[in-house]
Amino acid sequence: MSQENVQQDLVVGKNNVTELLMSEQTVDRVLLAGDPKNKNYKKIVALCKDKGVPIVHTDMSAINRKAPNMNHQGIIAFCAQKEYVSVEEILSIAEQRGEAPFIIIADEIVDPHNLGAILRSADAFGAHGVIISKRRAVGLTPSVAKASGGAIHYVPVARVANLVQAVEELKEKNIWVYGCDMAGKNVYYQQDYSGGVALIVGSEEVGISRLLREQCDFFVRIPMKGKISCLNASVAASVIMQEVSKQRTREEANLE
Repeated sequence: MSQENVQQDLVVGKNNVTELLMSEQTVDRVLLAGDPKNKNYKKIVALCKDKGVPIVHTDMSAINRKAPNMNHQGIIAFCAQKEYVSVEEILSIAEQRGEAPFIIIADEIVDPHNLGAILRSADAFGAHGVIISKRRAVGLTPSVAKASGGAIHYVPVARVANLVQAVEELKEKNIWVYGCDMAGKNVYYQQDYSGGVALIVGSEEVGISRLLREQCDFFVRIPMKGKISCLNASVAASVIMQEVSKQRTREEANLE
């Protein structure tokens, strides 16, 4: 793969993207302008399907904006800055520490600064990992890595095809699901977070998606005293993570 065709996490051109997909490196997503049934792209499409890499179908102008003045041939790929883990691996970390699982679920967070900040707070407040979606969400890009302040290297991130299914599996393991919602019934610091915790944080634009809302056992809200009606997604997540951490620290102190 020639150096001129690599720009940070960006790999361009049919041959280079094919080589990337055939390597052991984790690929975040592929952007394709053109007919996926075209013979020039058939192998790439097949490799993406085999490795579970999302393909985003777009137009040539969008590709040009992402890879200006580069011989991209209508196709570019983005490499992840860190290997993803499985949900089972996150649960295993909690088990190894002898702690009830504490997991953050980022629902359609597309802003890399938000996801990076969520990772930073997850590390600070002792979450065992973060779960994100393969589609309609930002992955572990360089911008996310930078915004995380290094936390990307310490917080395991699982990337799943279906968040609802992932949450259903967590509930089967007796993990309570909490939705961060400004219209929630319970004030966040009055909520009991005993046992396993999965905290869902939705996007600023639409909040938690409908199907995930149906999976929530509780909705918690952050009281607002100013003129702004809601907080940035990562800030809201941080506030509630801190409360979960505080309650767990108090429980540990009482057991000593």
